[in-house]
Amino acid sequence: WQTLVGGLLLHLSWKLGWLEINLCSRSEVLSWLPAALLFVGIIYAGSRALSRLPIPVFLTVHSAAEVVTCGFQKFVQKESTKPGVFSLPHSVLFLLVAAVCLPLCDTQLDPNGYFWALIHLVCVGAYKVFHKLWKPGSLSDLDQQYINYVFSVVLLASASHPAGDLLSALDFPFLYFYRFHSSCCASGLLGFFLMLHTVKLKSSMTSGQYAAWSFLAK
Repeated sequence: WQTLVGGLLLHLSWKLGWLEINLCSRSEVLSWLPAALLFVGIIYAGSRALSRLPIPVFLTVHSAAEVVTCGFQKFVQKESTKPGVFSLPHSVLFLLVAAVCLPLCDTQLDPNGYFWALIHLVCVGAYKVFHKLWKPGSLSDLDQQYINYVFSVVLLASASHPAGDLLSALDFPFLYFYRFHSSCCASGLLGFFLMLHTVKLKSSMTSGQYAAWSFLAK
């Protein structure tokens, strides 16, 4: 729902001339498809985890995805970090400890929920690593998000029946409640505006400042 509404709003804004999207380079679009596939993994595994875990638990695990990015920078790219009491590696370590302690202290442990949360964590981290390694070309952040939206809608819609999600949705108890549909549309609308604000914030800051604000938000 969120990607469908967000994709429609982004496409409408593009056609009305409010936003600029350039998808002329086919090679650039194809080179971004692995990231789009990870984006699908993020939203699918995230929705599965959210259906089984409390929101604070899910957000804690989601924030621990910084461990993947930081570990890649430190052990693969051999990037050095400035030592300090509140340095980024120490903060990431705190996130990792918090995420590991959650299932140990959860009195209503749901293994499937934590399994999907782990898949979500890996996909988020891998997406960030891919974005860091991907050589920027003609695709802007809006172009990348547009590809993510279109790819996710097409892939999830085509895979919903083979995966059994389509039949499961028919048994959803709130399927015919207007509050459910309005909440889905509101989620897509808020996600769309959050994406626009993130792109604007990223373009007005240096990479270091944006990373600091992003980490602080988590």
